[in-house]
Amino acid sequence: MFTGIIQAIGKITSIEKTPSSQRLTVNTGSLDLTNTQLGDSIAVNGVCLTAITLTGQSFSADVSNETIACTTLSRLSPGSSVNLEKALTPTTHLGGHLVSGHVDGIGTVTARWQDGQSVRFTINAPAELAKYIATKGSICLDGISLTVNAVNGAEFELNIVPHTLQETIMGSHKVGTPVNLEVDLIARYLERLMLGEKAAIANGAGITTAFLQEHGFTS
Repeated sequence: MFTGIIQAIGKITSIEKTPSSQRLTVNTGSLDLTNTQLGDSIAVNGVCLTAITLTGQSFSADVSNETIACTTLSRLSPGSSVNLEKALTPTTHLGGHLVSGHVDGIGTVTARWQDGQSVRFTINAPAELAKYIATKGSICLDGISLTVNAVNGAEFELNIVPHTLQETIMGSHKVGTPVNLEVDLIARYLERLMLGEKAAIANGAGITTAFLQEHGFTS
């Protein structure tokens, strides 16, 4: 688990491709690896990866084809900057929100404009994730815990303050940039809970308009 508070910006130093995976090596910059051990989890742009080698200020991790297909990690190349966060501990300050490091989908930056000292972004999310995104709710974008300012269909707006622009890769995002999205854990579990006994039915239709009407949530 993570908090969505980025601890350092790292750089990809090498990518080794195999038939079934890729091995990323990341220079961790200012991230302190003193207490990090082999097998520990480190989030790279919001993707939970397992450190399989540790050398000074770098680590390597294997990325499966499934992860490559479902995240933006396939778009990285040597020299790419990445957001880094080590897994939380019982004494970690929960400054953001609970983040699993399991990306739900890839969004796209569709607008960026200056708003005072901050920068506003509009992100287009995959249609299937729209139901989990709520105004003033939490969302994780490239590993960053952020608050949703407004929602319009599958698009949502974010207000990024100067500190976040400076301390994460968000400052370099522009129109067309793909981003990893992880929706709030509570929203996902709530959807499953609302299914009740129907959750046990294989290949169920999930929550539909008919389901909500049947249970009194809509008229």
